[in-house]
Amino acid sequence: WPVAGTMMIEPTESESKDEMDRYCQALINIREEAREIESGVQDKTNNVLKNAPHTAMAATSSIWDHGYSREKAVFPAGVAKDAKFWPPVARINDPHGDRNLICSCPPMSTFS
Repeated sequence: WPVAGTMMIEPTESESKDEMDRYCQALINIREEAREIESGVQDKTNNVLKNAPHTAMAATSSIWDHGYSREKAVFPAGVAKDAKFWPPVARINDPHGDRNLICSCPPMSTFS
């Protein structure tokens, strides 16, 4: 099963070859974006990978203080503008929630 700190990719037979090719291209593009950071072309803390995903609100804000274009941020290579999915929220720290569980249930006295 998934190993902490890793990503598991498990495509199913329901995915088309075109969709798998698009996914592979996305991974290749992400690697190229990482190379831009490694080579110093992009900043180590303010870059397209650290700031992803870019919400519609962030992309349409009058303030854009990033060293890369809005186009690169919201329309990665191969993504058609009419097929864009706008995430409602930016990055969520799921591992933090997994490792720091907080019970939001009513206290046990409520059930007695």
